Amino acid sequence: MIDEQTEKPRSSFWKELPILLGVAILVAVLVRAFVLQTFFIPSPSMENTLKIDDRVLVNKLVYDFRSPHRGEVIVFKAPTSWSGNPQGEDFIKRVIGVGGDHVVCCDRTGPQERLVINGKPIDEPFVFPGNKPADQDFDITVPQGRLWVMGDHREASGDSLEHWQQSGEDINEATIPEDRVVGRAFTIFWPPSRATWLTVPKQFDGIPNP
Repeated sequence: MIDEQTEKPRSSFWKELPILLGVAILVAVLVRAFVLQTFFIPSPSMENTLKIDDRVLVNKLVYDFRSPHRGEVIVFKAPTSWSGNPQGEDFIKRVIGVGGDHVVCCDRTGPQERLVINGKPIDEPFVFPGNKPADQDFDITVPQGRLWVMGDHREASGDSLEHWQQSGEDINEATIPEDRVVGRAFTIFWPPSRATWLTVPKQFDGIPNP
């Protein structure tokens, strides 16, 4: 009698195992498609915030409920004119200006040059050491529903400023539509020695709305 009672649960477990595995796989696929995804960093454009071969975790759900904010690090599908790849390519940059923002380079009243967003000069300690805020002056207003994005390693980043220059100062070519944003990178998880949260720098606090 004991043997029969023991055998029944074992048989039931093996019958249910394929179902459990199927459910686990389905959940993993749904999470990757709609909630979280990992990305690796292939270039130096975000140094030293992100280094080559860092792995980041991206929240794909957050922008279903709100628009990106200034200072956030985002992954987006780059336009073909940016990547040269008609199949699409994921880029990672920092949001500097959102729809309606007036972004200017540069304020030179202090000890170092600074970008000015809606009239407020902003220090950027996250910019790669030795880089200027931008390699040329510019004065733009971000169209509604679009984003002005820049890499933290300004001299090694194919970003909004580079494409503004290359396009003959076409603001639509230089900015990213919000609907091309994949999600927000919110943590470095690999390598473990570099694990950290990717928070919005405090320097973006207090920027007035346009």
